[in-house]
Amino acid sequence: MLQIKVPTVGESISEVTIARWNKKTGDYVEMDELLCELESDKATFELNAEAAGILTTKGNEGDTIKVGDLIAEIDTDAKRPEGAAAPVVAAKTEVKVEAPKAEAKASEQTTYASGTPSPAAQKILNEKGIDPKDIKGSGKDGRITKADAMGAELKVTFNEAKSRNDRREKMTNLRKTVARRLVAAKNETAMLTTFNEVDMKPIMDLRNQYKNQFKEAFGVNLGFMSFFTKAVTVALKQFPAVNAYLDGEEIIFHDYCDVSIAVSAPKGLVVPVIRNAESMSLAEIEKEVVTLAGKARDNKLTLEEMTGGTFTITNGGVFGSMLSTPIINPPQSAILGMHNIVERAVVKDGQIVIRPIMYVALSYDHRIIDGRESVGFLVKVKQCLENPTLLLTAGSDPQKLLLGL
Repeated sequence: MLQIKVPTVGESISEVTIARWNKKTGDYVEMDELLCELESDKATFELNAEAAGILTTKGNEGDTIKVGDLIAEIDTDAKRPEGAAAPVVAAKTEVKVEAPKAEAKASEQTTYASGTPSPAAQKILNEKGIDPKDIKGSGKDGRITKADAMGAELKVTFNEAKSRNDRREKMTNLRKTVARRLVAAKNETAMLTTFNEVDMKPIMDLRNQYKNQFKEAFGVNLGFMSFFTKAVTVALKQFPAVNAYLDGEEIIFHDYCDVSIAVSAPKGLVVPVIRNAESMSLAEIEKEVVTLAGKARDNKLTLEEMTGGTFTITNGGVFGSMLSTPIINPPQSAILGMHNIVERAVVKDGQIVIRPIMYVALSYDHRIIDGRESVGFLVKVKQCLENPTLLLTAGSDPQKLLLGL
């Protein structure tokens, strides 16, 4: 009998939650076949069979198990049941292999019933609390695809009488970790927030003028995040305390800028890191943002991609936020909050004009960062954004510097 234990998935991870069993007790599994998905407080991992045999599970979906504990057993002496699919082997003749069907039971190898979700779709529906019966599948034979599940919304029905139903849902490890860290940040730091406003017209004009050439040259859109990231790196070099950590009675300064980008993922907020952002071009930053955001949405971020940032940028503006006081991401000392862009009446050269204005907020740990540094940092960010040529490294032609011409 082969024992399968929860593997070590990271130095700081001591327990995981069984997110989904792909096999059940009594199933015959092949070596390397996916048994279940495990969820830590930072990412999701897959657990595969270490040998072929009859499976016995040792936990239910939603159970929390410590690293190193027994999670399943495989009877390696058991014979493959009659009718069970044999492992796929290489052959000289052309063989059409359909992986999902080869791993399924013989009774499931024909077609899927209309309305049956794929494993990926079922996982998403479970997280949303949506019954597959309420969704019309767009896949083959009416099967519910991952895209169908991503676009599905929970339908709330009401009785003729007033509804007073409650629903209890267990917090995921990721949500518990986020909650714990946010409370710790509020309780353990002397957090203050300073505000300013940015006239976004110069950047918006620059984007409109060069966006097509930028996309053609680099294959990625020119967004606001690259400008804000570059502005932050310039300001961090001028005010190094904003880029520092507090470690006991010592302050750790960094000569590099690893900028964390707060991303809303299906399971909660994650902060992947753009490393050495100070040395990257606008195009390189945009490509990295697209890559990290895509991994976050698909729950494929690694631990290394989410640890080690020195400063964080969060953009509540994409959800319509006008103003907020973001909470510091420990052990960092500051976080910049971006907000929505709204046309406002402002005074320019003694005249009232309409400008696209964004409010920005810097929350900072007053134990490390003084008011002069926090305000100066935010003013520097504002200056860089309102005069984007300050973000460019050489020359005077914005087109050549942005497009590398």
